[in-house]
Amino acid sequence: MKLFAPILLLTLVSVNAAFAQDDLLGLLEEESNKNPEPEYTYATFKAPRIINGQSVEITSKNELNFVIQHRFGEVGGGAYELWGLDQSTIRFGLEYGIFNWLNIGFGRSSYKKTYDGYLKLKFLRQQRGKHTVPVTVTAFSSMALTTLKWDQPDLPDYFSNRLSFTNQLLIARKFGNAVSVQLSPSFVHRNLVETPQDQNDVFALGVGGRVKITNRMSVNAEYFYQFDGYNKTVTFDAMAIGIDLETGGHVFQFLLTNSKGMIDPYFIADTTGDITKGGIFLGFNINRVFTLKKEEIK
Repeated sequence: MKLFAPILLLTLVSVNAAFAQDDLLGLLEEESNKNPEPEYTYATFKAPRIINGQSVEITSKNELNFVIQHRFGEVGGGAYELWGLDQSTIRFGLEYGIFNWLNIGFGRSSYKKTYDGYLKLKFLRQQRGKHTVPVTVTAFSSMALTTLKWDQPDLPDYFSNRLSFTNQLLIARKFGNAVSVQLSPSFVHRNLVETPQDQNDVFALGVGGRVKITNRMSVNAEYFYQFDGYNKTVTFDAMAIGIDLETGGHVFQFLLTNSKGMIDPYFIADTTGDITKGGIFLGFNINRVFTLKKEEIK
C-alpha cells in the first residue's frame, strides 16, 4: 500500500500532463488554422517574357538578368535567303532586381537602332492561406528612343519625335502545376507616326499562356489584338509560339513570330509580318541570371 499511493499519484500527474499537452497542441493547431501562413504561387512563367511580351515574373532582389533576343529574317524569303537565316536583328538587355517586387531594365535593339528603358512592379501575388489572392498582377511602363538617321526633310528632327511609350497591366493565374494564363491590357503612345492613317495611341489586349511539358520544358503562346488606332493595311496583330528550356541559370526560348520588333511598342503597334505570305520570323531569347549580392542569413 505504501508503494501504491506514490505510483497512483505519479500516474495521475502523467495522465493530466499528457492531456494538458494534447490540449495545448490542439489550441496551437487551431490558432494555426485560423492564421495559416500564405502559400505563394511560384514560377507562373519561367522568364520575364512569355515570348515577345512581358510576363508577370520579375528578377529577384540583387539579381541581374542578361537578356539576348534574336530574330532572323522572314521564312518567306525562301532558299535564296536560307529561309531567313541570312538576316538577323538582335537586342541586348539588362534587368536588375532593386527589390523582390521592383525591376529596372535597359536595352538596345538593332531594329530601328532603338534604346529602351523600363520599370516593372509586382504589386499582387497569387496565394492561398489567410487571404486568398487568385491572380498575380504586375505593372509595366517603358520608354523607347529610336536613333535612326532622320530621313524626313519636311519635318524637324525633334528629340521628342523619336520617343514612344508603353504601359501595361499584366494579370496572370497559374492553374495547378502545369498551366498558366495571362491577360495584358496595353497602351502604346507614339509621338510621331509614319502615315496619316496611323494613330498616335494604340490600345491592345494581349493573351498569353504556358503549358508545362516536363520540369524543364514548356510550350508558350501569345497573341496581341489591336483595337482601332493603327493602319490595318500594313500592320498586323502580333502572334508567337515557342518552347522554353530551362538549364540551371539559363532559360532558352525558341520561337516563331510574325513580329520583327522585340520591344513592346514595335510588336504591339508595328508588327508587319503577314503570316499568309510567309511573314514569319524564327528567333530565340536567352535569359541568364547573375546574383550580385547574396542575402545575409540571420
